[in-house]
Amino acid sequence: MQLPGGEGTRSGGERKYVPALARAAVAVGIDALFMEIHEDPDRPLKDGRPLSDGPNMLRLDDLPALLAEIKAIRAALSPSEDL
Repeated sequence: MQLPGGEGTRSGGERKYVPALARAAVAVGIDALFMEIHEDPDRPLKDGRPLSDGPNMLRLDDLPALLAEIKAIRAALSPSEDL
């Protein structure tokens, strides 16, 4: 979840809300999700500056579990093809 200007001169964010917002979006029938993913979103660039959207990025290690949850929600809401 992005917070424009949340860190003064750049955007801040609340990474902890990404999974809940993604699950909620899928539950209400969204057709697509856009998520920023990085292996280490808190790591600064070589010149010491932070990644531009680091606070908003989901950690790569957290993606598989979230995708499994999203897939399960989508499957529960989709009509069965066997009917």
